Amino acid sequence: MKHAALLGTGSCLPRRILTNSDLEKMVETSDDWIVSRTGIRTRRIAGKGEDNFRLAGRAAKKALNMAGLSAADVDLILVATITPHMMMPSCACFVQAEIGAENAFAYDLNAACSGFLYGLDLADKYIASQPDMNVLLIGSETLSARINWQDRNTCILFGDGAGAVVLSGSDTRGVQASCLYSDGRLWNLLYMDSPESLNPEIKQKDRRGCYMQMSGPDVFKFAVRSMEQAIRNLLRKENLSIDDLALVIPHQANIRILNKLVERLVIPEEKIFINVERYGNTSAASIPIALDEVNRKNRLQRGDKLLFCSFGGGFTWGAVLMQW
Repeated sequence: MKHAALLGTGSCLPRRILTNSDLEKMVETSDDWIVSRTGIRTRRIAGKGEDNFRLAGRAAKKALNMAGLSAADVDLILVATITPHMMMPSCACFVQAEIGAENAFAYDLNAACSGFLYGLDLADKYIASQPDMNVLLIGSETLSARINWQDRNTCILFGDGAGAVVLSGSDTRGVQASCLYSDGRLWNLLYMDSPESLNPEIKQKDRRGCYMQMSGPDVFKFAVRSMEQAIRNLLRKENLSIDDLALVIPHQANIRILNKLVERLVIPEEKIFINVERYGNTSAASIPIALDEVNRKNRLQRGDKLLFCSFGGGFTWGAVLMQW
């Protein structure tokens, strides 16, 4: 059976860099407070001409170029996002038009920050059933459009960006296993309201607005516990240990979460990649942005085992094992 193997990676970050010093002028906070609690020093914020689908399209073109493919070679476009610039059509359809992938079918998936992992698992299943498929998987977010910039507990965390991968079938490498989970009972710990209903019969009461809402301490505890559980379950399932991995690329949410995960799993410093300091939490885009950075630094060798892990609103969480 063929697995979804990486042919190319790409990423696109907005031009504008928002520093902690900039945030000090916008909300009651300080560089020391932000760094000590999140590890974040800068994040990218979208500007004119940097809509979600445009960032996604630019990342996609870089990934296709690395893969040696054209947009016409793409059979499926999957975009993991919670911040499409329109409710309908999908961000993926706009990406299709943006890059000229006329032979592809396209749709979005919403699993919040776990969206890229859900997409990897989905792409692997498509390719298992249709081995000749070329899948373009993108995680892309413009979270700045859905942030309350007066809420210092959330506005300091999030940034914009896109990461893309091209996947095709391989007998010897690619996605090896995944463990994915969700628990809708915990939705109110991390959520974003939809636009207000125009039907008064189903209009939400006490609606707070179409921006990120988060119970920070609860999310912190759940994030550490859930990612640890997913990684342990996946390694047990595959009869592997941390020693067998070349690199762990986690969702870049918060340095305290990542440090706690490293501590619990005893992950050596050289086996985990962290870039949250520069980009903040970019939700579904964080892992593919990090993966592209790792790839372009030539840190990986053929046959290396990579592990991705994430958690997000829903709650959703999980881990995916891939052989390079």
